[in-house]
Amino acid sequence: MSSKPVLRVRKPGALLVAAMIAFVGTIPLAGARWSLAPLLLIPLAVVAWAWRAGTDVYPDRLRVRALFGATTVPWDRVDELAPDPRGRVSALLTDGTVIRLTGVNRSDLPAVLAAAGQEISTPPPPD
Repeated sequence: MSSKPVLRVRKPGALLVAAMIAFVGTIPLAGARWSLAPLLLIPLAVVAWAWRAGTDVYPDRLRVRALFGATTVPWDRVDELAPDPRGRVSALLTDGTVIRLTGVNRSDLPAVLAAAGQEISTPPPPD
């Protein structure tokens, strides 16, 4: 098992910048009343999520990270990677479970498969 991923896919950096701007914008509101101070936790949680959440691709497995926790899936359990209509990619596992790959979009799919040494296959057209 390799310890360093071949590819790391994360949320766009603009999300991190937007969360920091939201934090700075919340400071005057939270400073007006101490009862509003917990509002600062919302943009801080978004910063932590944008920093941590994503998908790590290894030759033998995928690791999907969220704000809290991570899910590791060996490639032999992945039946299919498929984008949804919004362009987000999900992994269909052999047991029927679907896991959304955080940060992975349709345009990232070839890079994810190449990093894992997997081949791109398309289903045959219906007769």
